[in-house]
Amino acid sequence: MQSNTVASIRARSARRGLRRAQRGATLLEAIAYLGIAAIVVIGAIALLNGAFSSASSNQTAEQVTAIQTGIKKLYMGQTNGYNGLTTAVAISAGVIPKTLVINTTNNTVTDPWGGAVTITGTGAGTFTIEFDTVPKDVCINAVSAGGTWTAVSVGGTAQAVPVTPSAAEAACAAANNNIIWTSA
Repeated sequence: MQSNTVASIRARSARRGLRRAQRGATLLEAIAYLGIAAIVVIGAIALLNGAFSSASSNQTAEQVTAIQTGIKKLYMGQTNGYNGLTTAVAISAGVIPKTLVINTTNNTVTDPWGGAVTITGTGAGTFTIEFDTVPKDVCINAVSAGGTWTAVSVGGTAQAVPVTPSAAEAACAAANNNIIWTSA
């Protein structure tokens, strides 16, 4: 027979109370967990935004270099420089990277930010590649990326080549910038 002393009843009640208290997280614990999860998600989003911006900067520098290389190959054996070079000729020759928006009907090229990309032969042994509407952060990296440019202009102002990051930061002050690279 089981003894029902006051002490045994209290011990059984205490054990039951402990089991009930351990059945889940309190509201404060749940709020703390959600707060920590929110901080982690916000941090991940911030890192992704930085990574996408860096990728855009690298992609623009690669696009301009690919166009420059393609045009130099196209005109390698020519004796009259880059006469007759236009955006339409570059599109037809396939020197425009597929990462840019190419409209073969209108013979136009658009950058990722909706600005026009224009290629022009100057006739003086040089050609230009112009990107319109380049965001500030991308402009700084694209202008200071280096390359074999004879001239670089940002917003109509010529820059000393090679363009240093501090000079690029000063030149790319606008929210959207016009960049012209000149190559021989």
